[in-house]
Amino acid sequence: MTTTYAALLRAVNVGGRKLPMAELRQLMTGLGYEGVRTHLQSGQAVFTTGHGDEESLAAELAEAIGKHCGFPVDVIVRDHAYLAAVVEACPFPAAELEARQLHVTYFSAPVDAARFAEIDRETYLPEEFRLGRRELYLYVPDGLGRSKLAEHLAKPRINKGVIATSRNWNTVTKLVELTAG
Repeated sequence: MTTTYAALLRAVNVGGRKLPMAELRQLMTGLGYEGVRTHLQSGQAVFTTGHGDEESLAAELAEAIGKHCGFPVDVIVRDHAYLAAVVEACPFPAAELEARQLHVTYFSAPVDAARFAEIDRETYLPEEFRLGRRELYLYVPDGLGRSKLAEHLAKPRINKGVIATSRNWNTVTKLVELTAG
């Protein structure tokens, strides 16, 4: 049985960490993945495979990219069912918001509320976040670039021990569409 996945690469094509999407597609095809497509230049790829699971595929892909690029790249792999469930569970009124106002941070493993307990949420209003099991929903009315809450959430002590990578709502919903088969 084959499954369609999305690979979410962290911090590529920023800060001199170049990975052209054509090279990523070629690399993934060389690993035996089928139907490889990329979305934008910010490190999203969709593929189908009949072997592995999310964790082993992420590790395989991260190793191959690291060898190819000469620098480490964190990778999270998620299947269509998970991606669709993230959209369905959104606690914010996504249809009423601009895509730049709503983001999802995907984590490589489950996270609990204790990780975020030191954050005084009132300080950041009207910005807000809600925690899922392996994702965090972030509402930033003025966009991510101006968000003090997003800056705080990105601190290493909060993300210690997990890979975290964020996508705006347009990309979140596009990945559901692309992995639908």
